[in-house]
Amino acid sequence: MAAVGLASLLFAETGQVTTGCYNCMKCSSGCPVSFAADLKTHEVIRLVNLNRLDKLLKSKTIWLCAFCKTCKQRCPNDIDASVVMDWLKSKALADGIAPALPNIPVMYQSFLQSVEKLGRVYEAGWIGTYKIKTKTFTQDIKLGLKMIKRRKIKLLPGRIRNYQEIRKIFACARKNDNIRKGL
Repeated sequence: MAAVGLASLLFAETGQVTTGCYNCMKCSSGCPVSFAADLKTHEVIRLVNLNRLDKLLKSKTIWLCAFCKTCKQRCPNDIDASVVMDWLKSKALADGIAPALPNIPVMYQSFLQSVEKLGRVYEAGWIGTYKIKTKTFTQDIKLGLKMIKRRKIKLLPGRIRNYQEIRKIFACARKNDNIRKGL
């Protein structure tokens, strides 16, 4: 790959022009998860432009991105770093690279399973599934009980009308993903 190979590939797949970044750092200064990140947002964009996929795919930062779009709102060149982070997560999973924060993909999967099953997120079920899969049963138990007591989390799931339509969307997405993968 040439020096701009990764940036070109990312542009082809996401439309993000990372080469327009001039490191003003506005994206990093507004990022709500930067305190926990190993790379700042502007550093991720810089590493894309330097063709450092190896370092990016091993980073915690790509897994911490909350997809809040603050980076895009602050960027004078309209670069959406959250789209870049999402693409990097997908690339890491597709390439079989273990996530730097392995519980985060489990959280995503648990969330999507809840939506597919009920048509919406059932918080208690979502978190319960996550806790079972990650074996973090007692972590956050005080907070969970407090939220239940204050009725912030419902104990019983709700279901939307025509939730079968949601299942059709998931089936279509799986079919399209299999087509994309050539399966």
